[in-house]
Amino acid sequence: MLPPPRSIRWIISLAVFFLAAMAVMRLGAYYAFSANQVTLSRAWPAFWLGFRFDARVVAAALLPALLLGGIPGLRPFRDKGGRRFWVSAFSVFSALLIALYVVDYLHFRYLNQRLNASVLGFLTDAGISARMAWESYPVIWIGIGMALAGGGAAWAIARLHGLAAAAGSGPERRAVRATWSVAAVLLCLLGIFGRASQYPLRWSDAYNLRSEAAAHLALNPVESFLSSLSFRTSSYEVAKVRQHYAVMSDYLGVNRPDASRLNFERVFEPAPENAGVKRRAGVPPPNVVLVICESFSAYKSTMWGNPLDTTPFFNSLTREGVFFENCYTPHFGTARGVWATITGIPDVGQVETASRNPAMVDQHTIINDFTGYEKLYFLGGSTSWANIRGVITANIAGLKLYEEDSYEAPRVDVWGISDKELFLAADRVLRAQTQPFFAVIQTSGNHRPYTIPKEDLKDFTPADVPASVLKRNGFESLAEFNAFRYTDFSFQRFFTAARQSPYFDNTLFVFIGDHGISGHAGTLFPDAWTAQRLTCYHVPLLFYAPKLLAPQRISAVASMVDLLPTLAGLVGIPYRNSGMGRDLLRQQQKDGGRDNLAFVIDHNNKSIGVIKGSYYGIEQPLGSGKHELVWADFRRPAPAGSLNDARAGEYNQLAQAVYETSRYLLLNNKKPAPVKGAD
Repeated sequence: MLPPPRSIRWIISLAVFFLAAMAVMRLGAYYAFSANQVTLSRAWPAFWLGFRFDARVVAAALLPALLLGGIPGLRPFRDKGGRRFWVSAFSVFSALLIALYVVDYLHFRYLNQRLNASVLGFLTDAGISARMAWESYPVIWIGIGMALAGGGAAWAIARLHGLAAAAGSGPERRAVRATWSVAAVLLCLLGIFGRASQYPLRWSDAYNLRSEAAAHLALNPVESFLSSLSFRTSSYEVAKVRQHYAVMSDYLGVNRPDASRLNFERVFEPAPENAGVKRRAGVPPPNVVLVICESFSAYKSTMWGNPLDTTPFFNSLTREGVFFENCYTPHFGTARGVWATITGIPDVGQVETASRNPAMVDQHTIINDFTGYEKLYFLGGSTSWANIRGVITANIAGLKLYEEDSYEAPRVDVWGISDKELFLAADRVLRAQTQPFFAVIQTSGNHRPYTIPKEDLKDFTPADVPASVLKRNGFESLAEFNAFRYTDFSFQRFFTAARQSPYFDNTLFVFIGDHGISGHAGTLFPDAWTAQRLTCYHVPLLFYAPKLLAPQRISAVASMVDLLPTLAGLVGIPYRNSGMGRDLLRQQQKDGGRDNLAFVIDHNNKSIGVIKGSYYGIEQPLGSGKHELVWADFRRPAPAGSLNDARAGEYNQLAQAVYETSRYLLLNNKKPAPVKGAD
């Protein structure tokens, strides 16, 4: 057989070069992120699938050169302009590939998730995102490394062109050239299609590996990013909402169910027999302090037996309050967590958070039903992040907002003042209140760049723990571990001040994590915590008022969206609920919380699921019809034998019902119109 023309030889050498480079980067990602979860012997299927994903990207990049390389002016060996064009084009492709892999690597270190289109949301807050990256990573060295890698790739591309040119022109017969060209084009098309069968290779094939870590290993940043772009629209389908209306209206306790109007509103009057707050004659209604805690991941904390004892003070609070040990956030991410807490609706919108969507900003919140209460919101940084300012100021009537410019304490990093200073500043404001108040304090310190102010080092001593011990107990770095401990230190300083303040005895403190953190949960939790990433969603939920509430530790399933209805029930106020949450203590009296469920959506892996009772039912990817039921009860071991497939379908129906209803409510949970003539 005659050798290929030099243009085809160059294309082949480029394919080998790019595929080898991508394989090396995948191997590096394996040792950086997956080696502790997937042994190398079990990782080969992921490497092979990853090679096919890489081949798709490389084939798509090389195909234009095959199709256009014969046009005069664009011929890579006969025209100087053509040579410069194609060498430059492939050099730019290399630079983009390097940039994607670097961002992917940092994205995974930050979120334990491969790069996806949700990263575009960070562009909305580009200044804050850039500063966080600057304070968290060695940006200059990364930039130098990228420049060197890009320069090396450009040199290699030009060198491979020179080698192909030096080997001679090869056969000149048109038939031979045409045969090689057609074969190369067909091979590229096969690489893009991904398999020799009826259906093309899809990103979702990665999840057939039955392992989250293996799926992450198989995907490359180009594939994972582009595949998630199709999930960017936010809308709903009325037919699907009506299909699930009977189930959801019954679960939510809708007072007047109406499938034609899709009514989800329920009105609750005070129920003293359900409320746990001890009311005293002549004493005003209790104040509320709601603390939304950054990255308060359950498996990393003391309350569930983590040997590193990171949160001893908070653990002491849980023994004196009403503590829900089995609570979950619906999703990952601070903006989504704040949204679900305030509105009571899971943010199921894809890519763009609901807070950034102008069509969704108008939302009813139960906070407004705390009439006669002063409303305050404290954040150490700027509420412009993810348009949180728009969400809270547009929907919480009469809100007084305290953010980065409201404090005397200095900023310590991109997220503003330290959590300790934030709590102390909030305490000073709350001491001065003369009427009942509802205050929200949103922390941010337990987050990269994990800053601990120098002034606190005289009272807070960072611990030095070996890396192997940290990893075994769920922590990626010493900085993360000490930042988590510093959060507990900040809680303690807050309560030291608050207990000396006049409002303390008549205040209900509520703590919830905005989300957890993906990671290896070890043996303290079922496999689902690691394999299905329940570590991302499991958080503490605590209602603390030692003079008002009798202590309880409740193991029934709870969700972030249940927080405000439960709080309103505890305080004993009439309220209107048009979100997805329920009063957990009311349900506790009805059935011990056996009917409770927590909905979870993974925007990155495009899955939805429901935790109910002892099980977690998951559909992954969304729309695939692939249902899985896993054991999620950390209080007792899983039963012997396989789980019931029929029950997996039941859980999936519940997940679909919550998902479709949430999509609808995101656009149909508007504040009630003001009464005419009212102030």
